Amino acid sequence: MARDPMDPKGLITESYRIEGITEPECRSVFLDWALSLPVGQEVPGAITEMVARYGGDNPDHPMTRVLREGMVSAAPARRRGGWRSRARDTGDQS
Repeated sequence: MARDPMDPKGLITESYRIEGITEPECRSVFLDWALSLPVGQEVPGAITEMVARYGGDNPDHPMTRVLREGMVSAAPARRRGGWRSRARDTGDQS
């Protein structure tokens, strides 16, 4: 069987096969899965792929909930302010 580059250890696939798996267990599996992705693989894209593969057939599965939470958490951060957004005196004494 060929390795899946989006799930190299088969962790997500197996989590959907485990009867009675809990959400905390899925969080642990998710972390291991995210850390096992190949270098350069974008996590948000991989999460989206996993939700597309499994979420539709398993909408109430705890792993689907964890993956969906990961989609929100993996969204790019937005700048909310700070010193760089404030007007500064340039010191230009022309």
